[in-house]
Amino acid sequence: MRTPLVAANWKMNGSRQFNQALLAGVVAGARQCADVELAICPPHVYIEQARAALASTDIGLGAQNLSEHDDGAFTGEVSARMLSDMECRYVLVGHSERRTLFGETDEMVSAKFRQSQMYALQPVLCVGETLEDRDAGRTEEVIAAQLDAVLGVAGVFTLTAAVIAYEPVWAIGTGHSASPEQAQAVHAFIRERVARQDGTIARRLRIIYGGSVKPDSAAELFAMEDIDGGLIGGASLKADDFLAIARAASATRT
Repeated sequence: MRTPLVAANWKMNGSRQFNQALLAGVVAGARQCADVELAICPPHVYIEQARAALASTDIGLGAQNLSEHDDGAFTGEVSARMLSDMECRYVLVGHSERRTLFGETDEMVSAKFRQSQMYALQPVLCVGETLEDRDAGRTEEVIAAQLDAVLGVAGVFTLTAAVIAYEPVWAIGTGHSASPEQAQAVHAFIRERVARQDGTIARRLRIIYGGSVKPDSAAELFAMEDIDGGLIGGASLKADDFLAIARAASATRT
């Protein structure tokens, strides 16, 4: 059975005082989330604060982005080596906001995916379609292209140390979430796509859902066969909400 992963993506939010209270709340409540892996992805400038707060826990530390380069004259970038040095376990790769707002191409995402694994980071590969894509019936076409771009470069075996996050762009920050059935259909498609290359890897692969997950929608989403947790945005900025979502994931495994 796949262990659910519930990961917090704080995006560009937080302050030292705010983070301290939020991290303390998550740490205090994490014991109630049996059989679920938790992770926190703060902005880069707060990684050290989060690392210190999570040091005595099983909660994973993650980053929201990384450079496709090892090092060099890339002002403002952060490398996989640096994130590994800060004891990060995860890194988000190809988040829809990086693709749409900052122009990250499939080629760049593939390079970042490979770079993360060179330094023993687990990439959380984000894939998802826009509302225009969905309305035009192109959801599977778009997801397949994003997934195949990475697998074509890195190989399917790299998914043994990776997570895929399905995040429909039309449901991020909009307050709208895909229905459990809509999300399940795409998760099943992703797993089947991977299974074409390796069935064992596909069965073990964690595919999590990201798209305005809230405490009141989490249980139905996580009850779906191929949804193995969530990449949580706005709700991760409230410890009680984030923990309620994690408990919903835990309930599906009891």
